[in-house]
Amino acid sequence: MKPLREVAESYMALADAQRRLLEGAYEEAAADCRKAMDSSRRMPPEEAFDHAGFDAFCHAGLAEALARLGSYDEALLSADLALKYFNRRGELNQDEGKLWIMTVFSRALSLDGLGRDRDALAEYRKASEMLAERKGETPGRETLLAEAAGRIAELERSAKPEKPAGYKAWWEFWS
Repeated sequence: MKPLREVAESYMALADAQRRLLEGAYEEAAADCRKAMDSSRRMPPEEAFDHAGFDAFCHAGLAEALARLGSYDEALLSADLALKYFNRRGELNQDEGKLWIMTVFSRALSLDGLGRDRDALAEYRKASEMLAERKGETPGRETLLAEAAGRIAELERSAKPEKPAGYKAWWEFWS
């Protein structure tokens, strides 16, 4: 039997984190995600509990909160930890799928904040595609699509066009 107290504390903290993310209370959400992981780690190791999956859910929320707070290095680390689980699982149920999409979006925000424009652009495109294909409700879907489209447009404008192989400027022919 699972230690009911630790399970309840863990899931309550995760639920609080998700609610606070929707409210925009990112510092509190990050604290709740960390609290949820700490509570789950107090369970005895012999108990049957999906720690990897639970930690992925917590890291998904933590990545979003940290990216919105501007802690891009930490957010990227959390996003990568969550995506390691989500990408391995493939098609997820509705709630897990929402977290997967938000994690990809949080990863894009982190890469963008770190100045890794090319990587961020690829992640924004991936998140946009996932949101557009998503049949179920994703909280703030239209807002996320608009934000991604704006950031994609901004990154494409700022990207330096690559010159084709063998390209020479007109003045190089005369020198």
